Amino acid sequence: MEESKEASGENERLPRIAAPNPYRIDDLEPGKEYRYCTCGLSKTQPFCDDAHIGTEFQPITFTVERKQKMWYLCGCKHNDKRSGPFCDGSHIHLEW
Repeated sequence: MEESKEASGENERLPRIAAPNPYRIDDLEPGKEYRYCTCGLSKTQPFCDDAHIGTEFQPITFTVERKQKMWYLCGCKHNDKRSGPFCDGSHIHLEW
């Protein structure tokens, strides 16, 4: 039986804070599906690379409806779930 990443002690407390500030993304295409990392383990932050497998986390699949100069995706992984992948300022309230 395969042991989960969390049970094996391989991971620190999840979600891992991938970045103390949001990720600025300049090139999201309207209508294209993206997968946002929620566990903080992905090596392709802020996007999912399936590093969550073996944890309780799942990526958030999202699209944007319009072209915009820049988007800010959450880096701390502690944003309100209603915000989806977008930064809601939660990183300001975390204890570092």
